[in-house]
Amino acid sequence: MKIAIPCEIHPHETRISVIPASVDRLVKAGAEVIVESGLGQPVGWPDAAYQEVGATISQDRQKMLSEADVVMRLRKPELDEVKLLKAGAVQISFLDPFNETVLVDAYVEQKVTAISVEMIPRTTRAQKMDALSSQASLAGYAMVILAAERLNRILPMMMTPAGTISPARVFVIGAGVAGLQAIATAKRLGARVDAFDTRPVVKEQVESLGGKFVEIDLGETGQTAGGYAKALTPEQLELQKEGQKKVMAQADIVITTAQLFGRPAPQVISRDMLSVMKPGSVVVDLAVESGGNVEGSVAGEEVCIDDVLIIGLRNMPGHVARNASEMYSANLHNLVLEYWDAETNAFALDLDDDILKGCVITHDGELVNSMIAEHRQKGEG
Repeated sequence: MKIAIPCEIHPHETRISVIPASVDRLVKAGAEVIVESGLGQPVGWPDAAYQEVGATISQDRQKMLSEADVVMRLRKPELDEVKLLKAGAVQISFLDPFNETVLVDAYVEQKVTAISVEMIPRTTRAQKMDALSSQASLAGYAMVILAAERLNRILPMMMTPAGTISPARVFVIGAGVAGLQAIATAKRLGARVDAFDTRPVVKEQVESLGGKFVEIDLGETGQTAGGYAKALTPEQLELQKEGQKKVMAQADIVITTAQLFGRPAPQVISRDMLSVMKPGSVVVDLAVESGGNVEGSVAGEEVCIDDVLIIGLRNMPGHVARNASEMYSANLHNLVLEYWDAETNAFALDLDDDILKGCVITHDGELVNSMIAEHRQKGEG
């Protein structure tokens, strides 16, 4: 079985999909791995590192894609490249299937099996394949480091002959994977950390990391079966904003990580909330690429509103691209090897398997993912 790994061509992507250590495992399992020349260069792995573990280096992107049985990427492919894939091929990457209707339809037409890694269920068995969580964890770290560098003061308490410097205050909104890592990172740097999430169930996790959970009475809230926050009503959003505003008035850094799976991110910070923050404060919006949590944040830019710096940089995991690539690569090889048939040396699909049932979007000319199908039906209605 041929596994093709093309270079990432998205202009804002600094990560790569597969590192040499993962290629080594795939080759030892019996796969023929073809790597596009220059794949590892962005994070320091030359072509020779892939050749040493048994990969073939290709200069012909179109040829390697058209002959592949499995294609492993990080970003969703261009539409033109979907048409290069042969019927029966398996494509694995982030796909954004809720929004990429045309791309999903192209997979159906091409009879390609499309696996969307962000759809991998958050179960114990699937943890080693959970690319969404691995990248979010690194994003949470990178956000705090970026904010600390932009802030005009230090984070930890410091006792000096000239007096004592009090610790900076960090407010994290959203205590999912990214938010929890942000809390842990800010605490390690010595900040005082407050955190809020619409799911009261995460209070214990926040406190275990040394953060203080902010109590805001929103009425009935909760999380989905997959562990994601449920959307709030307009009334609940207003209550949330008023509660957060009181904490923001004392904060030096605010980190927002609120995202809704398959839907635009909720706006949790409005302009009037920014106006209560101290001059020189910093806000980092992780959700800027999916609509943004902060009114006025701009994707790919840092803007100043009411003397508060709003950071809306894209691809936050890409700020620590080496580690992000290592983790994503491990997620991919764990997924492939979980379903590897040693007798046939092939990736064996079992659409009744709980994990594959969640993340396989198209197969054999059909849209087979029930969640995406239901989403489309609601959209048509």
